[in-house]
Amino acid sequence: MSELTFYTHPMSRGRIVRRMLEEVGIDYSVKAMEFDSEMKSEDYLAINPMGKVPVIKHGNTVVTEVAAICAYLADQVPDKKLSPPPQSPERGVYYRWLFFMAGPFEMATSAKAYNWKINSSNVQAVGCGQVEDSINTLEKVLSENAYICGDQFTAADILVSSYLWWETMQENIPPKEVFKHYIERMESRPAAKRANELDDELAKKMKPLSV
Repeated sequence: MSELTFYTHPMSRGRIVRRMLEEVGIDYSVKAMEFDSEMKSEDYLAINPMGKVPVIKHGNTVVTEVAAICAYLADQVPDKKLSPPPQSPERGVYYRWLFFMAGPFEMATSAKAYNWKINSSNVQAVGCGQVEDSINTLEKVLSENAYICGDQFTAADILVSSYLWWETMQENIPPKEVFKHYIERMESRPAAKRANELDDELAKKMKPLSV
């Protein structure tokens, strides 16, 4: 398999990709990037013009955006069964929740965090609808299923549980019991524990974040 380089910062969405990498078990090297300085350097902007992390470079293939990276990695190691088979009905459900988190859910929680006004004058034009709609949608599906796609743990669960953990901690969403239990189960996975340990150690070596 081609060499894989993981560009990240331990206080970023890169933690989600680290969990995914530990789940799939692909060998990878880590390039820790400092905010602003290294991420905005000419060399790095040639890899990701957004100047953000995470990014993976797999051989000559560059993948940005957390949901896309998780989906890509799941497909690289099909034996791990972290994504439903391409022709299965479950594949559509899997795509639904990957893009739901990257789109409506992140938009909704960002609106809550930064007091962006969503009301009757603009709600039809906003991808997340009312903020509560996204939260209630996740609560409903996780109340009915063990995992976001039903009975199978997938890459989508890494994305969903990571976002739920962060947004609950930031108090952007209410601490619902169904979210709490789901997060606890996902965080108890061996790969999640390894990933957290690796990123916690990396964080000690990075520059403190300015406030």
